[in-house]
Amino acid sequence: MAVSTSEAGAGVRWRVDAVRWLVFSLVCAGGSLALSWAGPVVPLPGPLRGAGLVLAVLVLPLASSLVPVLMLRRVPRKKRKMAWQLIFPLVAGVALGMFGNAAGDEVALADRGVWGDAVVVRMDDTGTNRCDLRTVGGREIPLSLSEGDGCDDGVSKGDTLRVRYDPEGVAGATEDRDSNLYGGLLGSLLMLAVVMGTWGGVRQSRWDREYDGD
Repeated sequence: MAVSTSEAGAGVRWRVDAVRWLVFSLVCAGGSLALSWAGPVVPLPGPLRGAGLVLAVLVLPLASSLVPVLMLRRVPRKKRKMAWQLIFPLVAGVALGMFGNAAGDEVALADRGVWGDAVVVRMDDTGTNRCDLRTVGGREIPLSLSEGDGCDDGVSKGDTLRVRYDPEGVAGATEDRDSNLYGGLLGSLLMLAVVMGTWGGVRQSRWDREYDGD
C-alpha cells in the first residue's frame, strides 16, 4: 500500500522533532547533573560552584519546561499551554541538581577525603541538625556535619566523632563509609527527564503546526 506524500511528510517532521527535543532534553538534564557534580569533584572555585548550582537546580530545569512552550510561534501567547509531560523534566532536573551535588561530594571524599577524629564545637538542633567540627588537634574543619551524615539527635557539644572530611573544605564531612549511593537514582532521574522532555516537546511542536487560528 502506497504511503501518501502528506503521511511521509508527517513522519519526517515527527522524527525531526523527536531528535531535536531529545538533544535539548539531554543538554538540560545532563547539564544539571554535570554542573552540580563537577563543583565538589574538580573542585571549582566558590563563585563558579555557586553559579553552577544555580544553573543546575534552577535555570536548566526551568528551561526544559518553558522553552518548548516559548517555541510555539503560531499559537498566540494567551492560548499557549504546556504539555503535562513537561512537569517531569522540571522536577527531575531540580532533583538531578541537588542529588548530583551530593554524589559529587561522595566522589570528592572518596578521592581526597581523610579520616580523623573531630570534636563537636557547636550543635544546632533548631531545625535539621547541624554540627560544627574541629579536629582533635584543634584545627577547624570548614564544613559542618549534617543530620544524615552523622549529626544525630544523640550528639552534643564536646562529643568526639570519627568523620571523613575534605581538607580543601569543598565536600561535606560524613561518618558514612558507604559509596556510590546515588548512581541508580541519578540514572533513573536522567532517563525520566529525557524521555518525558522529548515526549512533551514533540507534543508542543505538533500543537504548533496544527493550530488553525480559531
